[in-house]
Amino acid sequence: MARSAIINVMVQAAMKAGRSLARDFGEVQNLQVSLKGPGDYVSQADRKAEEIIHAELSKARPGYAFLMEERGAVEGDDDQHRWIVDPLDGTTNFLHGIPIFSISIALERQGQIVAGVIYNPAMDELYTAERGGGAFMNDRRLRVAARSKLSDAVVGTGIPHLGRGHHGRALVELKNVMGETAGIRRLGSAALDLAYVAAGRMDGFWENWLAPWDLAAGILMVREAGGFCSDRDGGQAMFDSGTIVAGNEAIHKALLKTIQQKS
Repeated sequence: MARSAIINVMVQAAMKAGRSLARDFGEVQNLQVSLKGPGDYVSQADRKAEEIIHAELSKARPGYAFLMEERGAVEGDDDQHRWIVDPLDGTTNFLHGIPIFSISIALERQGQIVAGVIYNPAMDELYTAERGGGAFMNDRRLRVAARSKLSDAVVGTGIPHLGRGHHGRALVELKNVMGETAGIRRLGSAALDLAYVAAGRMDGFWENWLAPWDLAAGILMVREAGGFCSDRDGGQAMFDSGTIVAGNEAIHKALLKTIQQKS
């Protein structure tokens, strides 16, 4: 598969940061870890990966702005383009030696996501998507699953933990989805959850209390694989609301209706 110049830039940054993460993952017991909040750990590996990505992308496209998990917003001379980066999505998995974590890089042009890369270095799975060009995993074309009934569907989600989210609301949503589906999975990396929906490994996904860097690349991935994404109200304010519902057309619609139930 021939990749565009911009995807090549993003892949190079993700792979270089991935090599760094893979080395640190192999020595996970020796990582220097600082506590940022309840259950939300920031490791030296996380910071190092972000520095690598920032350096690589800045060198390739000088002047582009950034929105990064650790550094936050970084202004650039080019007000039309912004990189949205999560250098380590699934930090808690990483620190516990669970090989489900990812690097997520998206390019936003004039407020629209036009390219995305999600890379799991532990499994060497590289997901790429470009607006209008489809979605791929290790150069294999992706399509969302074709199941049309929630009763046949396996659905991913995130479950709020200590100090995060509204546990009561999450339990209501979980109860309602449990009663309608064939299974629920909690992987611990929203970016990979969305990549798995794009790949047809999971039929749908919903989560609340997310940040733009958790979502940006994955939203494009799902859409370029033929799927649908919205916020929990059915709109497009995913970055503002921190919520997402994803799946093929039928699953997205059914999942949206299920999680909107009040009790």
